[in-house]
Amino acid sequence: MPKVIHFEFGADDPERAIKFYQDTFGWEITKYPGNVDYWLVKAGNEKEMGINGAIIPRPKDWKISNSISVPRIDEYLERIEMHGGEVTTEKMAVPKMGYVAYFKDTEGNVLSVFQPDENAK
Repeated sequence: MPKVIHFEFGADDPERAIKFYQDTFGWEITKYPGNVDYWLVKAGNEKEMGINGAIIPRPKDWKISNSISVPRIDEYLERIEMHGGEVTTEKMAVPKMGYVAYFKDTEGNVLSVFQPDENAK
């Protein structure tokens, strides 16, 4: 059964948001390698319950997004549309990690589906 595995906070000022979360909660935040505006968030001890995530420049239509792990992304993109959701991006490779695509659910919430695949390019 697919489950939530990652969060993304949108920020008008990512540097300000990074400082806030580091200073307030002590989260470890590091820039993702490459020329992208994406900062990985380690939100707590790995032995505790919870998920990690990222901070990104705020897309215009949302503030936070959760990623749902799926075994076959193409199948789930079809299922999203079949059940009244709207796929808002094409499937994108996250090199050496997998594939991601964003969608809106029937209530307008923006989320993503993620298929792990170490061979993604």
